[in-house]
Amino acid sequence: MEEASKKSLLKSFGINLKKIRKGKGLSYRELAQLCDVDHSQISKIEKGLISIQITTLAELSRGLDIHPKELFDFEVKHS
Repeated sequence: MEEASKKSLLKSFGINLKKIRKGKGLSYRELAQLCDVDHSQISKIEKGLISIQITTLAELSRGLDIHPKELFDFEVKHS
């Protein structure tokens, strides 16, 4: 996968995570309290700055009370 495609995927994932978090009325800190993910890491994920492990994905979905696949419900732009 090209670097530009990776960045686009991370950015799209982050935008979707932010949309879900805000839709549930949660701040970074509130979501962090619901799962085992630091609030600063959530911020970086939402900005598309870091890639995450599958265990982090599971923690985020647990904290948001959604199925993990909902975190991938976004369009991916292919270069």
